[in-house]
Amino acid sequence: MPAKQLQNRQDFKDYCLRRLGAPVININVDDDQVEDRVDDAIQYWQDYHFDGTQKFYWIHAITQTDVNNKYLDATQAVDSNGNNVHIIGISRIFPPSDSQASINMFDLRYQLRLNELYDFTSASYINYTLTQQHLRSLELQFTGEVPIRFNRAMQRLYIDWAWGSGYEVAPSQVVISECYGAINPDQYPNMWADRWLKEYATASIKKQWGENMKKFGGLQLPGGVTLNGEKVFAEAEAEILRLRDEMETQYGAPLEFMMN
Repeated sequence: MPAKQLQNRQDFKDYCLRRLGAPVININVDDDQVEDRVDDAIQYWQDYHFDGTQKFYWIHAITQTDVNNKYLDATQAVDSNGNNVHIIGISRIFPPSDSQASINMFDLRYQLRLNELYDFTSASYINYTLTQQHLRSLELQFTGEVPIRFNRAMQRLYIDWAWGSGYEVAPSQVVISECYGAINPDQYPNMWADRWLKEYATASIKKQWGENMKKFGGLQLPGGVTLNGEKVFAEAEAEILRLRDEMETQYGAPLEFMMN
């Protein structure tokens, strides 16, 4: 019979406590402490595991509030499924000029499409492609990438351009941002079944258990049982160090430039 699949936070907590011996052994850890250690484990997993983040494109229509603030409020970011995502990094943006199709008949791109791609069944794409690459090279040479600044604690995307001047950006225009967001276990419950996360959370709870018992070290209970919080604490610390080393060598995401 296959093992029960963990599907929510309570299942996950119960699993970790069972691994430590509950209910056969009384685990001297308060439920609030268990919650804290699970939160710490999830945060570490999201920060370093290659499955802890997702790459997505945040499509945002500029509002007058954005223009007044001169930044975008990233707490409102949603992925392609409409789920709210906590952004941990933004690598670049696509300016409005690139993210919106031009409807101006005098626009150079419009004229290229009109004259070069008039017949999609026989017209060659070579000249159009080369011209587009040339235009992009000129744009990068004389304008460059739009400078952006983002900090995950502030959850604000600062874009250093001419806000509201009518030259670069104004209300109703659309900005597309290439983002990295933390996986939310409430939206993707398969996260609770991750082997590394289960082991790390269990070790973290065990360390808390040892910390709680350390002040009673050497105390002999009825029946001759002696509490040894120091040993439990040391075992848990060694396990946590092993798991962190495993994360760095096996599960860490490849290095990639991100604006943090």
